[in-house]
Amino acid sequence: MESKKSTVEKVWELAQPIADELGLFLWDVRFEKEGSMWYLRVLIDKDGGVDMNDCEAFTRPMNKALDEADPIQQSYVLECGSPGLGRELRRAEHFQVCIGDVIRIRLIRPDENGERDFVVGLVGYEKDKLLCQTLDENGNGVENVEFELSDCAYVRLNDDEDLFDGI
Repeated sequence: MESKKSTVEKVWELAQPIADELGLFLWDVRFEKEGSMWYLRVLIDKDGGVDMNDCEAFTRPMNKALDEADPIQQSYVLECGSPGLGRELRRAEHFQVCIGDVIRIRLIRPDENGERDFVVGLVGYEKDKLLCQTLDENGNGVENVEFELSDCAYVRLNDDEDLFDGI
């Protein structure tokens, strides 16, 4: 018996060939309720980042594929765009492509030192575990530390830190 696919899985299957054809990386698909509205968010990326032309080139065939397949029963708003600065890392492939980058981790509960927020270098990823290094003031790795994904409220790329300088 075939298992029932989630809305996200169905949409991912529709979006992946379109992203591939356009030379884009399918970063994430989210189907989320906000207030009374449902939002289908398809996040795309490419080396150097995506622009409005990429989003438009992706949205047109994505709309057509969704209309033809009709995988979602209720009404929703389709949003296609970039995962942006400070993008959330949620999938194994996100962690793999971000090895060597600085990430922000917020734990669900404080650790034994009462800390919940960490800015660390991502040095590896093993199933459900982030292998990281604490950083000195110059951004150099100091000490190895591991985080279980199940303990993390979120993990984000720390590429927007300069937006908050001076605030």
